[in-house]
Amino acid sequence: MKQKRKAHQIADVLIEALPYIQRFKGKTIVVKFGGNAMVDEALKHSFARDIVLMKLVGLNPIVVHGGGPQIGQLLTRLGKTSEFVDGMRVTDSETMDVVEMVLGGLVNKEIVSLINQHGGKAVGLTGKDGDFIHARKIQLKKFALDADASEIIDLGHVGEVSSIDPSVLDMLGRSDFIPVIAPIGVGVDGRSYNINADLVAGKIAEVLKAEKLILLTNTAGILDKQGELLTGLSISDIDRLCADGTISEGMIPKTLCATDALKGGVNSVHIIDGRVEHAVLLELFTDQGVGTLLISRSLT
Repeated sequence: MKQKRKAHQIADVLIEALPYIQRFKGKTIVVKFGGNAMVDEALKHSFARDIVLMKLVGLNPIVVHGGGPQIGQLLTRLGKTSEFVDGMRVTDSETMDVVEMVLGGLVNKEIVSLINQHGGKAVGLTGKDGDFIHARKIQLKKFALDADASEIIDLGHVGEVSSIDPSVLDMLGRSDFIPVIAPIGVGVDGRSYNINADLVAGKIAEVLKAEKLILLTNTAGILDKQGELLTGLSISDIDRLCADGTISEGMIPKTLCATDALKGGVNSVHIIDGRVEHAVLLELFTDQGVGTLLISRSLT
């Protein structure tokens, strides 16, 4: 009897997933992989299996990953102190070499290997491959108490996306490969630039007119002031929640990335709890999901 109940539960799960699989078949889903999901072994394997299953049922997943903690750990081992300004790592030439080694090498190849291990065909890229992520240097301006005075802070090789050439990603998608992208871009001067992974994921989703952008975090999603999960939020809702302080600190850049993606033509953005095993599949293929859904306009 217990075995029969379990079989029915599995059937129910598959039936619930079916309309979502039908709806998203052939659609591009950009997933930003980061947070606890990148360091916990069980979560890493569950994420890889999620991505492989998405590809097998006809979706087109594209993975963009971070790696800040891993960069910090290697810099510490090399005796180099990390310095941050407004949450951005000051990146001189020596630090940029470490960033490329960690993001484009160690972290990227580990994710590629995990996806391949679980039956996928992943290919690791940085924005320098095929010259597909063009970057410009970030100019950070700090205003002093004197309204007429300001200071330009040089962050070194820290950039933002200036443009994206999607031809490499289109080619890989048509060839049944899964792109795994490290957020490193190249400037007109040929220099490498370290770019926030959320921003890269958002811009890629915009350019490809992706069905969804999924951002993995270390929280349940966007919470109200009582700690309850909010979902079904529109751009105007996000603006209001930022203005009244409900959305604050580290969630602000993620929601700004989300609203830019929505304005750029992405159908929906999901900020989900990467601490939950199979969070991506649960968000995509179940009625409840595991995070916050953001859309252009209110559902009501």
